[in-house]
Amino acid sequence: MTTNPYATAPFGYAAEPTAAPYSIVELMPGARNLVHYLRVAPGERVLVLAEHTVDPVVVQAIAAAAAYRDADVHILSVAPFSPGGWDSGAGHHVERAAVGASDVVIACTWWGEVHTAPLFFDEIAALPVRFASLHMSATAGALLTGARLPNEVFYALAHRTLEKLAATSRIRVTSTAGTDLTLSGLTLMPDAEPPGPGQWRPFPYGGVNFWPADTEGVLVVEDCTVTGVPEEPLSVHLAGNVVQKIEGGADADRLRRFSPGGFYLRHALIGLNPKVRVAGGSQFEREKHAGAFYCGLDALTDGVAVTTAPGFAHCDCQVDRPTLYADDEPLVLDGRLLLLDDPEIRRVAERFGPPDVILDDNPVMVLPRRYSGATSSR
Repeated sequence: MTTNPYATAPFGYAAEPTAAPYSIVELMPGARNLVHYLRVAPGERVLVLAEHTVDPVVVQAIAAAAAYRDADVHILSVAPFSPGGWDSGAGHHVERAAVGASDVVIACTWWGEVHTAPLFFDEIAALPVRFASLHMSATAGALLTGARLPNEVFYALAHRTLEKLAATSRIRVTSTAGTDLTLSGLTLMPDAEPPGPGQWRPFPYGGVNFWPADTEGVLVVEDCTVTGVPEEPLSVHLAGNVVQKIEGGADADRLRRFSPGGFYLRHALIGLNPKVRVAGGSQFEREKHAGAFYCGLDALTDGVAVTTAPGFAHCDCQVDRPTLYADDEPLVLDGRLLLLDDPEIRRVAERFGPPDVILDDNPVMVLPRRYSGATSSR
């Protein structure tokens, strides 16, 4: 068995601890940053779409932050969404109607939109709604840590990273566990601020997302959606952006069963948020940590990669402390995001407090609330 300290793999919000009622006071800086991120305006219809199992204190904090902006707040409690298309026949008619009637949606779901056809990204893009997903992150821990990073600091990190990647022809990712991947033909996801109508964004904000045309090499999985932290090395071999072979005992069998028709690499992300939890966080939190990297595998459809619809076997595969090069320029060394030392980024951070505190990538040290962006978020 693994002794990895991240070896917790909760299956949903029912397996997460709940917060003490008075902790809502400490969750408000993160909830405030969320509604600031979405630019919630007076009179807008805000839908908090929360699974039945989400901590009510978290739901209250989010709803209160939106209400403080004089929004028209609605809370819809729904059954947990199923992973991997296991319930792909579900129409989610009530949820879809409520989303379509809203200006802003804050989704507190575990598996989220990527596993659900009626709320898939392309469906959201056709609606005049600004959509933030707390995918596995509608927890007190997430609001207390990654959500406290000031919006503007994240934007600065994202814009600087996009600047660097815009001129990059390939990215190489390695790790001490044995990952050695080269991704090329990159299409970057623009990070417009604030998110506009038809745009989906994760929260706490996390990183730069991109789609490679080609991926070659081996990915040694340190955590993934299907297996959690593997019990023995789990290796995914890719060529031509398609998974050719999966090795690693029982966990390899589980991953193959998740998509019997095979996988392709749908997208990848470089984490940028120094305050996102690592130990104790769900995978979808950890992958946003500054310097982390993950790949999203998805199912082939009749042997073909179809990117305009859910593959119903989306599996995020995590590398916690990679080394990452954009062409020949290092961006991450052994899990340390080098941009955290960039003078331009430090100048932005200085508007909110000491840069050494704002940009420290030890999330165990919770950012003091007075440095969390209150002056710009009202």
